[in-house]
Amino acid sequence: MVMLTDSQRADINQLAAFLALDQTGNATPNQMARTEPQLLILLGNAILPAAERAFTALAQGAVEKILIAGGIGHSTDLLYQAVKDHPKYHVIATAGRSEATVLHDIAVQFFAISPEQLLLETESTNCGDNATQARRVLEQDGAQAARIVLTQDPLMQRRSDASFRKVWEDRPQVQFINWPTFVPQLAQGDGRVVYQGETDASLWSWPRFASLLLGEIPRLRNTPQGYGPLGKGFIAAVEIPPQVEEAYARILPLLSADHGDRSF
Repeated sequence: MVMLTDSQRADINQLAAFLALDQTGNATPNQMARTEPQLLILLGNAILPAAERAFTALAQGAVEKILIAGGIGHSTDLLYQAVKDHPKYHVIATAGRSEATVLHDIAVQFFAISPEQLLLETESTNCGDNATQARRVLEQDGAQAARIVLTQDPLMQRRSDASFRKVWEDRPQVQFINWPTFVPQLAQGDGRVVYQGETDASLWSWPRFASLLLGEIPRLRNTPQGYGPLGKGFIAAVEIPPQVEEAYARILPLLSADHGDRSF
């Protein structure tokens, strides 16, 4: 079981909230209409509640169309497993299929979404490629949108935003609205850590959660070792507040350690 002190949970929750980059005020699917978006881009990931809330927003008319972006990459097996373990979605074929195609089938079969409301990008293999290939598909389709909602695994939301800002840097009139659909926060309950306000099992295992928290901050740094303009140049510049870096430094030994049976 994961046993965390109050200060450790506070540091982890600060990191998670920073990475989630929610710009909607924790909007529900039906509240997304207030942002007046025409298009939502759902980036393939294994956190099924994010996809479900995106599809609900489309079904309720809060957005007009969804582009699902995602081919087969290093994390695709996590989506396959989440679908196989789901009590309803396990009937969806997964093996060898793109993330976009798998999520498309969930949308059509379980949310009564018309295929005409969905665009698919099935070639991208990583976060940065999602942005490049998504723009290609939109331009081929002739889709024009000044306000685009981005939905991703919440712990990868900020890097996805930076990737899209990089790819769209020649079109500053396009505004991206980041909606991770929820901000992961940990709470202690019944001797174990739980995701506050979330009961769905299709979330992160503790090793996956810790791995993302460990890996995202170094990637986001605008340093020679990071992905920003001063480093690899994969993403637009991201400003990491000092308090987030301090929380990361404090939690790094815990997340880096061998946790044994630490799991949610």
